[in-house]
Amino acid sequence: MQPTPYWLDDPGRPEARPALVGDEHCDLLVVGGGYSGLWTALIAKERDPSRDVVLIEGERIGWAATGRNGGFCAASITHGLGNGLERWPGEITELERLGNRNLDEIEAAVARYGIDCDFERTGEIDVATEPYQVDDLHALAEEAAGHGIHLDLLDRDAMRAEVDSPTFLGGLWDREGVAMLHPAKLAWGLADACARLGVRIHEHTRATELARNGAGMAVRTGYGRVFARQVVLGSGVFPSLVKRVRPFVVPVYDYALVTEPLSAERMASIGWKNRQGLGDSANQFHYFRLTADNRILWGGYDAIYPYGGRVAAEYDQRPETFAKLAGQFFECFPQLEGVRFTHAWGGAIDTCSRFSAFYGTAHGGRVGYAAGFTGLGVGATRFGADVVLDLLAGERTERTELEMVRSKPLPFPPEPIAWAGIELTRRSLARADRNAGRRNLWLKTLDRLGLGFDS
Repeated sequence: MQPTPYWLDDPGRPEARPALVGDEHCDLLVVGGGYSGLWTALIAKERDPSRDVVLIEGERIGWAATGRNGGFCAASITHGLGNGLERWPGEITELERLGNRNLDEIEAAVARYGIDCDFERTGEIDVATEPYQVDDLHALAEEAAGHGIHLDLLDRDAMRAEVDSPTFLGGLWDREGVAMLHPAKLAWGLADACARLGVRIHEHTRATELARNGAGMAVRTGYGRVFARQVVLGSGVFPSLVKRVRPFVVPVYDYALVTEPLSAERMASIGWKNRQGLGDSANQFHYFRLTADNRILWGGYDAIYPYGGRVAAEYDQRPETFAKLAGQFFECFPQLEGVRFTHAWGGAIDTCSRFSAFYGTAHGGRVGYAAGFTGLGVGATRFGADVVLDLLAGERTERTELEMVRSKPLPFPPEPIAWAGIELTRRSLARADRNAGRRNLWLKTLDRLGLGFDS
């Protein structure tokens, strides 16, 4: 089993672009070669082809969360309809409209730039594996319908006709709101599109310091500096160069396995002809999907916060979690007993207390940022790029007028309070999953405060 992300273990992975050596000047510097940075650079050039844009990445394009996720590209920009209804009920119709438009624009960009990333708009099914979850899915479907959003309820037989597992009791299918894709190929394709539009990209170029420089900004790197009129920070889970942003984000490690390709006989044993993404409805949930060559990616459940909020390669491998995930996989699909796993990996998610991204500017409007996508950034990062570019332009748009954009989540407390609170929350969520979803006093208090933590 390879201890590396399946998506990045690809013979077609592009060669690294040269690191920045010496000084560089530009109109816009984008820090970060994941989705946030790539979409920002691309849209900036689409808006103004004459704008001189440089993008720097500390490692490789798509190396961090962008190349380690499940490849679920969701329309939701609020980390799901339920989270959006809870936090911004008065805006939910507009948020859903903007999110659906954003996914349409991602699909259009994939076609326009010829990005071969296995894009399949097959939707996603939320799966009930406990009786109380069936009731929850019915309630969510009714609430969605009240806002003009149609979701297909599946009873046990209909659910198992789509994907057959003895653990499935029902489902809620969002047919249009989620696409499946190859996340690393999307990143590589976006980087190529940026380069074709004139963006200068430097990999292995870590930004270490941000400071004002006359009417613009200066960013120091390992072997040089970039002088820019404006800077966008798309560095995700890594400590922000704007220090006041750091308390709003913590790293939470997520883990995944990928199987060998399934034979036609094994595929027939589970169905899955419509190739939807799947996620179960527990607090400690699993997400799973088919790859282009009919492997199953199976991830989630454990969500591990390292004490002190450290991001380190040593956390990318966690054998006890991989063993747990493998056992749970065969409980879900006993008919696949004997299938081997070929890849196992982990990665850090930039998590904030409201689950969905927050936005802002610093240094007198010269620097913009979006962070805290909390695991649902494959699609929402493109919306975030639009928001940040609006903010840097000083424009009032339908995006910048949103309460979601104008507000911030609550920051996390310092250690050891942060670790103790997150650990208590994890244990409480696990207890709720064992207790028909009933939330204890701690979770109810977090709910009232608008704080969240999930697997």
